[in-house]
Amino acid sequence: MNEFINAIEQKILNEKYQVTKEEALALYQVESSQKLFDAADRIRKSCCSVKSSICSIVNAKTGSCGEDCKYCAQSAHWKTSCIPSPMVTPQKASELSQRALDGSVTRISLVTAGRALTGKDFETGLECFKQMNHDCEGKMALCASFGIISAHQMEQLKAAGVTRYHHNLESGKNYYSHICTTHTYEDRVATVKAAKKAGLEICSGGIIGLGESREDRVDLALAIRDLDVQSVPINILTPIPGTPFENNKPLTKDEILRTFAVFRFIMPSQTIRCAAGRKSLGKNGEDVFRCGANALISGDFLTTPGSTNEEDIAMLERLGYECGR
Repeated sequence: MNEFINAIEQKILNEKYQVTKEEALALYQVESSQKLFDAADRIRKSCCSVKSSICSIVNAKTGSCGEDCKYCAQSAHWKTSCIPSPMVTPQKASELSQRALDGSVTRISLVTAGRALTGKDFETGLECFKQMNHDCEGKMALCASFGIISAHQMEQLKAAGVTRYHHNLESGKNYYSHICTTHTYEDRVATVKAAKKAGLEICSGGIIGLGESREDRVDLALAIRDLDVQSVPINILTPIPGTPFENNKPLTKDEILRTFAVFRFIMPSQTIRCAAGRKSLGKNGEDVFRCGANALISGDFLTTPGSTNEEDIAMLERLGYECGR
């Protein structure tokens, strides 16, 4: 099996080879985790820049979401501790973006709860981005995560200074109906395509630990590769009390690290971003950056705590990554 890992690695590095689904599943099952991790790290070093990207998110509108995503504390279908909040103001959004800029964050995203941001809230979102772009003098890259919005709304976001749209596929197509029933996997893919058509870069990944199989995770990675996504966030489920997934059995650390490594084999040159849940791995999630990951989301997440910019930057620099704009 060691020969198999080495053979696939060399084909990726020398022939720009695309790993097949069968090969990805076989990589998942190799006996030696460390050899898999080491190979993924070599692929990352060869195919990616030494610079690491640090992104931060702003929870711009919270709770009361009508969608029934079974992992989410913000869904109105579940009884959780999430407290709804209105749309953030342009002034507040600008203050948060300037604070992130001072902390060496390279990109910031406004994230809102709900199927889609519309009406007055969407207009406020546009004003937020215009204000953020003005006050940060264009030094902060801006992302939006406003749900399943229209192609025209994507164009408006781009005109307001947004460069990238975030919309996770969450899991493989065959498992998606086990996660959510109020919208479809196809709705999510169509949203990503609408953003691409508007000329926006794409941030799209998923969550592991939802009860999905390894095959579902490989299907997710292959779908993301086919969509030519620039940034791929991988979230590790933090079970939220009150949600249907509150009792999901946590994935082992080895399973999580194998997932990052296999994603790197499938997507040699993409930014693979460690997102929510990395604290559960210990050492601030340091080990994922030795087996394929090369970027992170810093600060708190939507409904779970994260880490500080300072400790994240120190960790990445200790591992040999360059941080900053």
